[in-house]
Amino acid sequence: MLSEEEIRKMWEENPSLKPRIEKVVVNICVGKSGEPLEKASKVLKELTGQTPCKRNAKKTIRDFGIRRGEPIACIVTLRKQKAMDFLKKALHVVNNKLSRNCFDRNGNFAFGIKEHIELPGVKYNPEIGIFGMDICVSLARPGYRVKYRRRAKARVGSRHRLTPEEAMVFVKDTLGVEIA
Repeated sequence: MLSEEEIRKMWEENPSLKPRIEKVVVNICVGKSGEPLEKASKVLKELTGQTPCKRNAKKTIRDFGIRRGEPIACIVTLRKQKAMDFLKKALHVVNNKLSRNCFDRNGNFAFGIKEHIELPGVKYNPEIGIFGMDICVSLARPGYRVKYRRRAKARVGSRHRLTPEEAMVFVKDTLGVEIA
């Protein structure tokens, strides 16, 4: 395990090791199709400026009244500057604090917001209601694309993978988040 100073020094010596935000995925799961899902979709479009994509249920759960293949959630994927802008607003809601448990072993992190009206600049609309949302952030180093590209795919070596400690240092530096 490297200390924060060692990680920062490593990034200065080799800039291709410094991570970046690949994408931010915002998810609102309503649990039923129809009008509530349309309202959630409207909220996401209003917050992000992008058209949300609907997601279907994977299996039937009779107790909750969910059928397999029925749309129950909507998501939006944000990249580059839109992702940074939305992430700064969303982190403001959780007082710029994240738990260590929010980070996975690949350096990605996720957190939730209970009420979308807590975001700065959003007003309560009684016709729409209040929705909670999950925000998942994927971090990666430059060159990580070789794993996903179509032609000449290759594995990413273990030394080039992002660790949770490096992700925490990156989030502290770029977004000003306190990690508890």
